Amino acid sequence: MMMDILSRDRTVADPGFNRWLVPPAALAIHLCIGMAYGFSVFWLPMSKLLGGIDDPSCKAQGLMAEMFSTSCNWNVPSVTHTFEMFIAVLGIAAALWGGWLEHAGPRKAGFIAALCWGGGLVLGGIGVAMHQLWLLWLGCGIVGGIGQGLGYISPVSTLIKWFPDRRGMATGLAIMGYGGGAMIGAPIAVALMKHYGAGNSSAGVSATLITMGLLYFIVMSAGAFGFRIPPSGWKPSGWEAPTEDTGRAMITRNHVHLDVAWKTPQFWLIWGVLCLNVTAGIGVISMASPMLQDVFGGHLIGADELTALTPAQKAAVAASAAGLVGLISLFNSLGRLFWASISDHIGRKATYYTFFILGILLYCSLPTLGHMGLAGGFVVAICLILSMYGGGFSTVPAYLADIFGTQMVGAIHGRLLTAWSVAGIVGPFLIAAVRQMQIDSGVAHNLVYDRTLYILAGLLFVGLLLNMMVKPVHESHHMSADDLAREKSLQHEQRTAGQAETAARGVFGLAGGVAWLAIGIPFLTGVYIALQKAAALF
Repeated sequence: MMMDILSRDRTVADPGFNRWLVPPAALAIHLCIGMAYGFSVFWLPMSKLLGGIDDPSCKAQGLMAEMFSTSCNWNVPSVTHTFEMFIAVLGIAAALWGGWLEHAGPRKAGFIAALCWGGGLVLGGIGVAMHQLWLLWLGCGIVGGIGQGLGYISPVSTLIKWFPDRRGMATGLAIMGYGGGAMIGAPIAVALMKHYGAGNSSAGVSATLITMGLLYFIVMSAGAFGFRIPPSGWKPSGWEAPTEDTGRAMITRNHVHLDVAWKTPQFWLIWGVLCLNVTAGIGVISMASPMLQDVFGGHLIGADELTALTPAQKAAVAASAAGLVGLISLFNSLGRLFWASISDHIGRKATYYTFFILGILLYCSLPTLGHMGLAGGFVVAICLILSMYGGGFSTVPAYLADIFGTQMVGAIHGRLLTAWSVAGIVGPFLIAAVRQMQIDSGVAHNLVYDRTLYILAGLLFVGLLLNMMVKPVHESHHMSADDLAREKSLQHEQRTAGQAETAARGVFGLAGGVAWLAIGIPFLTGVYIALQKAAALF
């Protein structure tokens, strides 16, 4: 009975449905899995679960022993592997099950994502309670990573089909939620840890993970059941697909099968474009707060030298730099909607040109801004960089739909997200490794990021060249009429084609207002909290 409710056939929109109800359903899922960016609030509490001082022998234990030890605290690098795991598994899961998702539909995929992400957090919470590091990795990292992958791509092809007239804006709305999930989830996690731990955050980690897992399961399930798909051939009232003589040569009216798309040069060029944009951005995200402290030190609070600061002043510097994290979350989130919407007007290729050209200028300006002591300009540059980092994620699904058509864009997008998995490892490693090499060579702390930032600008230049090489797919790669009919039959589209003229012509109404308020109030609360934290910078 449950599988019947989740089937693709049961999600076809009726005449009274309004397409603006789909973005809140997508946001419900993305705001939950977007907590991935806020997981750093758990690292320090997780490293102090046992309290007291570890036995000296704990320092000598290897990673394998640490995975099963119940007598030694975990170290911070070991628990941060959880983040690396669910980002890596996100890309792998999206690549493996993207094709299945196209046939199963967004409701089934979204519900399974809710089970995996919510259940993974619960399992991770049990691992924390038992002090078993391997169980934390399995729950949050592996099972949760599968939920991340399915939850991330489940709305994409659906939104693109609902908004053929505004593909960028539609995917930007949903993927904005992933960038903003930490703005909501991180404060909730901090509050819950204090509540359950009676002031001791470490004592409240387990209960917090379990509570948030259950909460996310409920919210994501509501989003999954809110999904509807348009019948085959549906289009907005009054809209006509652009023809080849409208000057939009990069937008195809045909479709490319998943099995063919990933073998084309265009796929790998766009893969490289996304990978390099994300590598540069995630490198800055991973070190933004310490970079601001290293470069400006006591100047953030009007002092001269960091070494001369009192403990209270050092805490004020750290708090000021932490405000940058709030701004990053805000610009990462809003940039996803802004840049994806802009791409509807200037085109996806031109949007990525903007990312790379403006990004190169901004990365190259950061060392100079640091040397001149212009902290305000430095912060503005980083916020713009992070808006384009987020914009790269939200623009790429529409880019793929333009190049490969909409029939299998969700599956193709899933394969492309392996670029994120690679970038999630390379970016942080690169900036951390070069920083450490500079420190070991005796370079002053306020100068250790200069070389790294120039390297990241070089990566963006390579991305610019790759984007320049993206051309329309050759017609020999397009699906034939028989191939397209076969693919539509696997999605049972022939059963709903006759409803295309009448489906989803309903008014926005009370249901639309309630759905958007249910998403908008938490999101705007997160924005307010992020701005409060950012106020420490000024």
